[in-house]
Amino acid sequence: MAEKKLSPETLCIKAGWEPKKGEPRQVPIYQSTTFKYETSEQMADLFDLKASGYFYTRLQNPTNDFVAAKIAALEGGTSAMLTSSGQAANLFAVLNLCDAGDHFVSASTIYGGTFNLFAVTLKKMGIECTFVDADAPEEEIAAAFKPNTKLLFGETLTNPAVNVLDIEKFARIAHSHGVPLIVDNTFPTPINCRPFEWGADIVTHATTKYMDGHSSIVGGAIVDSGNFDWDKYADKFPGMTQPDESYHGLAYAQTFGRNAFITKATVTLMRDLGSIQSPTNAYLLNLGLESLHVRMQRHSENAQKMAEYLSGKEEVAWVKYPGLPGDKYHDLALKQFKDGRCSGVLCFGIKGGRGRSIKFMDSLKLINIVTHVADAASCVLHPASHTHRQLTDEQLVAAGVQPDLIRFSVGLENTDDLIADMEQAFAALK
Repeated sequence: MAEKKLSPETLCIKAGWEPKKGEPRQVPIYQSTTFKYETSEQMADLFDLKASGYFYTRLQNPTNDFVAAKIAALEGGTSAMLTSSGQAANLFAVLNLCDAGDHFVSASTIYGGTFNLFAVTLKKMGIECTFVDADAPEEEIAAAFKPNTKLLFGETLTNPAVNVLDIEKFARIAHSHGVPLIVDNTFPTPINCRPFEWGADIVTHATTKYMDGHSSIVGGAIVDSGNFDWDKYADKFPGMTQPDESYHGLAYAQTFGRNAFITKATVTLMRDLGSIQSPTNAYLLNLGLESLHVRMQRHSENAQKMAEYLSGKEEVAWVKYPGLPGDKYHDLALKQFKDGRCSGVLCFGIKGGRGRSIKFMDSLKLINIVTHVADAASCVLHPASHTHRQLTDEQLVAAGVQPDLIRFSVGLENTDDLIADMEQAFAALK
C-alpha cells in the first residue's frame, strides 16, 4: 500500500525536523559558525562534495536545512535552500543559470525591487532581461526569447497590482524554448497555490512575508521541483551539465540528479556570495510556518471581506482583488488558488486622485502606514509616494501602478474594527 501523502496543514507542523527519542520537539538552533571533524580526510571529503555534512555556516547550517526541507515539502519540491532575503533568492535563482552574456525574460509587473535587480543591477553584470506583458498572447511573449535566453520569470500574484500569473501558459512558453520557469510564490504561499502543479520548475519566496508572518525576520527561499531535464538541454546549461573545475571536474546534473539545481546554488553561489539566512532567523521562520495554514485562510477571508466593503464605498474609485467576481483575474484565481483564496493583499484608489488617497491613508489610526506587507497587522502603502516615488505618473501607469493606488495588506484583526477605522478615515475626507 502506498504511503499516504500528508496534507499541507500537517506538513506545516511535521515536515523538515523529525526528532528521535530524547531529542527536542522544536528545531534546534545550531548557532555555530563551524563544525568539528576527527580527521583531515573527513573535511577534505566535504570540500570535494564526496560526503554530506557541515563545516562552515556561510555555506550551510543544519537549522536552515531542516526549515528549507519543510518549505520544499510544502511546495512539493525535491530540495530547497534558505537565503538572507527574497531579493537574494531571486538573484541566486537567476545567477545559477545565467552568466555574463546571457539573457532571460520576465513578466513586467513584478515587485519593484526585483524589477530594478533585473533591469539595472544584473545588466551591469552583463546579464540582459527583456520584460513582457504577462497577459499578452503566447506568441508575443515567445518573440522576446533569444538563442541565449536561459529562463522565464514571473510572480504568482504580483506586488502591488495583485495580477494573477497564468502559470500553465508561462510554463508552456518556457518549455517550448527549452528553459525553466521560475515563479515567485511569496503572496499565495504553498498553502494557497503550488506552482509546480501548474508546470513551474523553480519557486522562490520572500520568507519575510507570510511565511514569517510577524514582521520579525528578513529571509528568502528557493525550491526546486526536480522536474527540469538539464541533460536534455546540456548545451544551453553548461554550468549544470559540464564539469566544474572548482570541484575537480564534478558535473552537477549527473552527480546530484533531481537535487542538482539547489546543490549548485549552495556550493557555488552561497559559497562565494554568502547570503545565508542566520540560524536564529531560520528558527523563527519555522515558528511562523507552523501556523501558516491557519493564517493564510484568515488573511484571505479578511481580504475578501474588505474588498467587498471597499467596492461598495462611494468614495472609492476602484478596487482590485482577484477574489471579486468582476475582477479580470477572478476565473484564473479560482483555477490556480486553493478554494479561490487570493492571500491578504488588495489595492484600491480614492476618487479625486493621488492627494485624496494620501489624505485617506494619513487619517487611518488602526491600520499602519509601513513599507512592509503580508503579516499579522494590517498596513497600507502608497507606492507613488513611497516605493515608486521617483517615477512620473506616466511611468507609474506603465509599471502597472496607478498614481492613486493604495496597497492594503489585510491582517488578522477583526474586520469590523478595520472597517470602523476606514469609516472614520472616509469621514475625514469630507
